[in-house]
Amino acid sequence: MSLIEQINSNFKQAMLNHDEVCKTTLNGLKSAIKYREVEKGAGSVLDDREIEAVIAREVKSRNDAIEVYRQAGDNERADKEVAERDILMVYLPKQLTADELRAKVAEIIVNGGYAKQDFGRIMGQAKAEIGNAADGAAIAAMVREYFAQ
Repeated sequence: MSLIEQINSNFKQAMLNHDEVCKTTLNGLKSAIKYREVEKGAGSVLDDREIEAVIAREVKSRNDAIEVYRQAGDNERADKEVAERDILMVYLPKQLTADELRAKVAEIIVNGGYAKQDFGRIMGQAKAEIGNAADGAAIAAMVREYFAQ
């Protein structure tokens, strides 16, 4: 089953279960996917990897909102964003732990023979190999950490 089929199926199930948070979250995700397809060009359909990128962007948006709401002391809104983020995370690949990410980044740097000034090339290679199994900011932090040693 493709990712979009799974999302549509879960959306229908959320409607049947009267799960408003899930229904609203998945409806917003479907809209974001459709918007990206329109951006890409008439008649475009996103593949699973492109859909994962949309989901990752939506998760990042939720994470940013959670941080802002927590700093403002608005725990009710933060909790709503956490619930939405958790629904979206189901559709992403298993996220790498910090140790797994650290090892993968080190492997990419060593195998590529990269130096500190190759940051952009390292990031490009890392995003290509790691995909949506880690946030870009986390990858960048690990690259900086590697060269800080």
